[in-house]
Amino acid sequence: MSYVGPDSHPPRPPRRFRGGRPLAVALAVLVPGALAGYLLMDTASDSKDGKPARTLPSASRSEQGSPSKPSADASKPDKPGKPDKSTKPSKSKPADDAKPSADPTKGSGGRPAASGPLKGKVVVVDPGHNPGNFKHTAEINRQVNIGTNSKECDTTGTSTNRGYTEARFTLDLAHRLRDLLHRQGATVRFTHDADRPFGPCVDERARIGNEARADAVVSLHADGSAVGNRGFHVILPAKVRGGAADTSAIVGPSRDLGERIAGKFLSVTKSAPSNYVGGGTGLDVRGDLGGLNLSKVPKVFIECGNMRDPKDEALLTSGAWRQKAAQGLSDGIESFLRG
Repeated sequence: MSYVGPDSHPPRPPRRFRGGRPLAVALAVLVPGALAGYLLMDTASDSKDGKPARTLPSASRSEQGSPSKPSADASKPDKPGKPDKSTKPSKSKPADDAKPSADPTKGSGGRPAASGPLKGKVVVVDPGHNPGNFKHTAEINRQVNIGTNSKECDTTGTSTNRGYTEARFTLDLAHRLRDLLHRQGATVRFTHDADRPFGPCVDERARIGNEARADAVVSLHADGSAVGNRGFHVILPAKVRGGAADTSAIVGPSRDLGERIAGKFLSVTKSAPSNYVGGGTGLDVRGDLGGLNLSKVPKVFIECGNMRDPKDEALLTSGAWRQKAAQGLSDGIESFLRG
């Protein structure tokens, strides 16, 4: 997801991922122009007791879904490193793309295992954007209420410079994640499965999670930033109160969910936290996203990487890497739900 929101947050001090075991992994990555280190303290058994376990030192910052202006004009498509809102899906379909599920309300791909650590838990997986959005620009550009103000129903999302779209990426990742969660016994529901012409709008995406009384909701995305901007970041809801928005009850649990996902995602994929958002923590807080503002259940977004950077593109377009990403997400969700 790559569009500019009204919020802009100053650089934040590093935040700590939750857990309880000493240092397990230390990784170092070279980012353009400077060497930025990052460190993960993994956990043997995560808990919600607030004990810090892992810290990722600081780097630089921007906004999710719309990097905080890494380039002078992020509205121009087709230039390397710029977000592209109107790119049509590539006609070629990678052989390792997951098959669309038949029943989006159940997540399909089979049913939850008869038993497992997540039996009885409901997880809503929200694949960012819809492959058909680019054909319905008038519909997705209409304004919807996100609680404190209005915003577009949805966007087309971004794509790699070779035409692999964010909507295809998120749908494939959603299928992989669903299957892993099913094996743990969880009930998985999708906000959509490319089974509708466009959307749903951001307010409806939030409503789906609320009506499902989800124990956790994860919205899947990939960014469209400048070349050299790399890595993942998890977006947490800010404390927002106004109109139909009141995130007071979900800020705490959503942060716990986000920290656990960030830690497990790093551990499994070995991808670095973003070098342009979140000050090296892999976390960002936003108050301008309707999907978070209107949520009544714990919810986070994840930007899995930057589709416009060649190195991140190589990861995002790899089925093997997407399977690792799904595993990291599943592990983080399981850690949160088991407490």
